[in-house]
Amino acid sequence: MFLSLTLICIITSGLLATTYKYTAGPIAETEAKALETAIKDVSPEFDNNPVSESFKVETPDGYELLIYPAQKDGKMVGAAVESSSKNGFSGLIRIIVGFDNEGKILNYSVLQHAETPGLGAKMNEWFRTEKNNQCIIGRSLSKGSLSVSKDGGDVDAITASTITSRAFLEAVNRAYNAYIGLDAATGATSQSDEDKN
Repeated sequence: MFLSLTLICIITSGLLATTYKYTAGPIAETEAKALETAIKDVSPEFDNNPVSESFKVETPDGYELLIYPAQKDGKMVGAAVESSSKNGFSGLIRIIVGFDNEGKILNYSVLQHAETPGLGAKMNEWFRTEKNNQCIIGRSLSKGSLSVSKDGGDVDAITASTITSRAFLEAVNRAYNAYIGLDAATGATSQSDEDKN
């Protein structure tokens, strides 16, 4: 019996390893295409390669976020920022948020989550819907972070999913904090620094 179980384990492990070997490449390729699509969906129109020109920025709370710069005719027109929060109802939420040169939110895409279908999973569209105070598209965070109305903010949380909504907005706020640190990360001089001189 022991030998039989051992043999079954060895065969199963070998099959899993072989399957992984042949599927790892296509999975990585699919994920890369999905990321490129998400960057296009959330960014201003660009003619550079944001993926190859991406870089990391550390936020004040210790997160390292990837920034995909969008350039048109050699000039920066905005960026897509990959962000996350570990505080979702079911853990990690990964998103990508697009900003224009003024720091306004252009669009977002949810890259990964394990939130409840029909509840927290509604974040895929909820914060784009032009209804009440749900929509965050076109908003600027220069006057303060986004928060749900239950916490004194002006964004309507997903019905019965306040925890998910808080985590989603936390990730958006984190993305913005990384984006406004973009000048320092790229070594460029910000307008405010020029004004001081």
